Amino acid sequence: MMWVFGYGSLLWNPGFAVRRSVLARLPDYHRSFCMRSIHHRGTPDAPGLVLALDAWQGAACQGLALGVEPAQADDVLAYLRERELISSAYLERMLEVDLADGTQVTAVTYVIDPDHVQYCGALPLEEQARIIAQAVGERGPNTEYLHNTVAHLGTLGIIDPDLDWLDCRVRDLVAGQG
Repeated sequence: MMWVFGYGSLLWNPGFAVRRSVLARLPDYHRSFCMRSIHHRGTPDAPGLVLALDAWQGAACQGLALGVEPAQADDVLAYLRERELISSAYLERMLEVDLADGTQVTAVTYVIDPDHVQYCGALPLEEQARIIAQAVGERGPNTEYLHNTVAHLGTLGIIDPDLDWLDCRVRDLVAGQG
């Protein structure tokens, strides 16, 4: 079985048939809005923000290991590369993830290239909220991306305090309360 690590939109919109879905943990990375989106959730003139995995020693990202049938692996990889590598800001890596049952698998994982022009690590949360509240791209509003991700993390029992704060703050900004 081929495994894919999902931590953002792959949680709620994988775009491929998932044979098995297991809670998983990726060590030494954290999920953050550290990538400017100039295609899916923003434009070159008004970039949005999307989640990426930023290397961070001692951190851990909770997400899902998505199992793919071996016969589908090549098609899924081609699909993921078209979707995730649209601007080369992500790097495709084969990384070890810890499954909820204690086993470890190697998973296709997309991490941010910190040397890429779209990388914007360490933006203050308030600035992230203001960008997300306004940006729209080919796949729709940046708010939709945030709200869907937070909702699915909640369904999975995954707590991400920064994303929870952003979810509330962006709702306030959109409602005109910010």
